[in-house]
Amino acid sequence: MTAKHAAARQMPGVPAGSLRAWAVAVRPRSLLVAISPVLVGGTLGFARQGSISLVAALLVLGAAVLMQVITNMQNDVGYTVRGGDRSGTRTGLPRATANGWLSVRDVRAGIVVAALVATGLGLALVAYRGWPVLAIGVSSLLAALAYMGGPKPIAYTPFGELTVFVFFGLVAVIGADWVLTGSVGTVTALASVAIGSLAAAALAVNNHRDIAHDRLVGRHTFAVTFGEAGSRRLYTALLALPFGLLIPMAAWGRSPALLLPVLLLPAAWRLRHAFVSCPRGTAFNEVLFSTFRLELWFAAFLSAGALLGRMLA
Repeated sequence: MTAKHAAARQMPGVPAGSLRAWAVAVRPRSLLVAISPVLVGGTLGFARQGSISLVAALLVLGAAVLMQVITNMQNDVGYTVRGGDRSGTRTGLPRATANGWLSVRDVRAGIVVAALVATGLGLALVAYRGWPVLAIGVSSLLAALAYMGGPKPIAYTPFGELTVFVFFGLVAVIGADWVLTGSVGTVTALASVAIGSLAAAALAVNNHRDIAHDRLVGRHTFAVTFGEAGSRRLYTALLALPFGLLIPMAAWGRSPALLLPVLLLPAAWRLRHAFVSCPRGTAFNEVLFSTFRLELWFAAFLSAGALLGRMLA
């Protein structure tokens, strides 16, 4: 079965240039990866300081979501330009440009528009907090474009999960806290590692699912480089690390309420079992979406614990 036939079975009847076609390129379900770190960084900052600017928080959220949108569109068009779907062995989510639902030119124009809007939001945040925001924004934008762009895309190396960990964990959580409060708490730093770990776990699912195809097209992802066994160990570690950080967060924050996400541990264990036992093919997509949801729930429970701890203090 060719990649186009597989895409047609997953999403039949996608009209060219339609909103559904753009949704394929943007991938709305993956935007949870951008929402979770801002939720955690903003809430922990509020719990520590007692107040944050709602307008600034919305600007940070908008910029983070746009970074993920740009990453997804660049991934769609970059993969097509490099001929990644030509082998017909890919089992991942369909790509709008590869299936002719959107043109490469239109998606690249969409990337430019999203980048301009993100720049506008960033400049507003620079006015609010200062020039260091510019460094955060520029580095995030460059990483989004470099994931599937340039002469040596990050997606073709073993460092994809590390990049996601850094930019959708450390940079996003710590950056949100700093922009909104002007400081960074130790609990926030620990939380950034936890959120980054779960975000990287989602990419680990994606790369594990596509390991056979990626070998054929020359992508040396972590899964390709270290094999299926190494990929399983990586996913297990990335799921376990956030829960291991809960006790240090609760101890440093002097708030047992920060342990609230431990309630998600059974769900994480079931997800790990699903990852290990999942048959090859599109069935991995549900594991991917479940990992997105686990990250959001972890962020929500941690944020709720931070607010509860402040109320009880």
